[in-house]
Amino acid sequence: NQPPALVLNFSSCSLPARCSGSAAKSLLFRFLPFLRWLPRYPVKDWLLGDIVSGFSVGIMHLPQGLAYALLAGLPPVTGLYSSFYPVFLYFFFGTSRHNSVGPFAVISVMIGSLTDSLVPSENFLESVNGSNATVNEELRDAARVELVATITVLTGIFQVALGLLQFGFVVTYLSDPLVRGYTTAASVHVLVSQLKNVFGVSQGEHSGPLSLFVTIIDLCQKLPDTNVGTLVTSIIAMVAILIVKEFNHKFANKLPMPIPIELITIIVSTGISYGVNLNDKFGISVVGNIPSGLKPPVPPNVSYFGQVVGNAFAIAVVGYAICISLGKIFALKHGYKVDSNQELIALGLCNFLGGFFQCFAISCSMSRSLVQESTGGNSQVAGVIASLVILVTILKIGELFRDLPKAILAAIIIVNLKGMFKQFSDLSTLWKSNQVDLLVWVVTFIATLLLNLDIGLAASVAFGLLTVIFRTQLPHYSILGRISNTDVYRDVAEYEMAQEIPGVKIFRSSSTVYFANVELYAEALKKKVGEPPLKKQQKKLEKEKAKKKKPSSNDARSPSLPQNAEDGPGLAVIELSVGESSVPPEPTLHSLGLPQPNFYAIILDFSSVSFVDTVSIKILKNIFRDFREIEVDVFIASCPVSVLAQLERGNFFSSAITKHSFFPSVHDAVVHISRERHQASVST
Repeated sequence: NQPPALVLNFSSCSLPARCSGSAAKSLLFRFLPFLRWLPRYPVKDWLLGDIVSGFSVGIMHLPQGLAYALLAGLPPVTGLYSSFYPVFLYFFFGTSRHNSVGPFAVISVMIGSLTDSLVPSENFLESVNGSNATVNEELRDAARVELVATITVLTGIFQVALGLLQFGFVVTYLSDPLVRGYTTAASVHVLVSQLKNVFGVSQGEHSGPLSLFVTIIDLCQKLPDTNVGTLVTSIIAMVAILIVKEFNHKFANKLPMPIPIELITIIVSTGISYGVNLNDKFGISVVGNIPSGLKPPVPPNVSYFGQVVGNAFAIAVVGYAICISLGKIFALKHGYKVDSNQELIALGLCNFLGGFFQCFAISCSMSRSLVQESTGGNSQVAGVIASLVILVTILKIGELFRDLPKAILAAIIIVNLKGMFKQFSDLSTLWKSNQVDLLVWVVTFIATLLLNLDIGLAASVAFGLLTVIFRTQLPHYSILGRISNTDVYRDVAEYEMAQEIPGVKIFRSSSTVYFANVELYAEALKKKVGEPPLKKQQKKLEKEKAKKKKPSSNDARSPSLPQNAEDGPGLAVIELSVGESSVPPEPTLHSLGLPQPNFYAIILDFSSVSFVDTVSIKILKNIFRDFREIEVDVFIASCPVSVLAQLERGNFFSSAITKHSFFPSVHDAVVHISRERHQASVST
């Protein structure tokens, strides 16, 4: 038997090494999820669908990348970079099989507002022949690319840090009505920003609160200068794209893949622009030079960090909120799990590394993700195929689009806002279902329109949190009754079968108890059980107790012998001893002739209480004291263990308030009170 024992001993010695190796492997699989699923990738079943899906999404990336770069105020090639590097990196770090990461309209317009305010075109005016001043677009674009790359790196740092700290829950502060109201308002910003390219007029950049309305007023003033050729081009492109998109939607089940109308529009319009020379003949603005090839990485300009830290955090949170919400929708539909913290890290690494290669911040696009799913995409391999399509475009094809009219890109952007504007239908839905959520939606929408995207987001989150506070301050208070022959207790005002226990008041609040609502809780309790007589009884009892404690004039002279000499010393001593030993009993409601309450016990149902603070502990002590004064016992039922621990740490318990007043359920408390009452009556 010894050899096996020796073997076991040696294996136990190697156990720490095995455990550390297992932990390292688990950590590696967590941060590089592709190591877990790629070896088990079902090539025969999934590869063809991923190739078709990746090619379809890559075709969409091309026009959207160019368009969203224009929206961000950057050269078009940065949109191609942002459609290549982050998409390729997401393959290694992402956990969603159907999310299509890359440029997104809302994020692009948030970046565009920053480029307009921090690097305005007015800073790059140069005089030509000493008279007319023109913008040096090359210098301006270089400065903007440096700024945006810095913002993107900082956004990535925020996202990675939040993911490593397991702060994926931060997005829970962005409720669904808030996100939908915000993205709808952002879509209005996007629409207004592209109207200048639709009408072919030049506008100055405006930023800050009310900048949206300043831009609209400025546009209206310049409408007489509309370039008719640009306007006609935009209208034709929008009509064509809308018709084909509706066709794709209607016959989605019959088409092997959606008709790539955006790519077709870009190719056709570029060919017409080149052949007819639209720029020279009709003054239609074109994209201009698109450099081919990839560029070496460039470090960010850290001097911008202080100026853009708040905006970068807002972009990080909004981008992640959109990405994780889409990811969870697809995961629920297809039966797999999305790791929220790993998604935050993945998005952060895509932005952080992409910022070194002149990318702007990315998120997930609903339209591309839906195409990726509907065309047979099964995994992140589809994203790799899409990124390869963009890589070929960057290396060989991109320079061919130099004559692409900007009006076509504006048309693509505006048409893709259709889904966002459909969110206005939320108003009727929320009006019927939850008017507080409707208020959050409307306030978010208006705040974002008025205060711009960054301040509007902060104001919306603050308002959303305020609605939570207001809801906890106005909870539903109820007196519970027992449904006969059960241990179920319900609100007597709502359930006819619920009957109050004679002599016992069971009080419940629908919210937790903390400093903001604990006084309202105490007032509601006294109101439910009959506040006015209780106050009168307490005041009279306090007066009687004060009289009992206050020494009388006879008591003051009691230590000295009486002056009557006829009384012997012994008699005097006997009277003194009797006076000291006969302590009057505590006054009671019965002894004072006061009316007694029609109940003798109160049970506080704490099932909805999730935490308490020092203020609420103090008020709860007062509740126990006040009702004890009028001979009413107070009990607490269904108190969570964590709340009980907080009460203990807050010195809630004393000789007057013990843990014997706590019960695991309301029914247990009722049974205890009934038993005690019965024993007391038997003793009497």
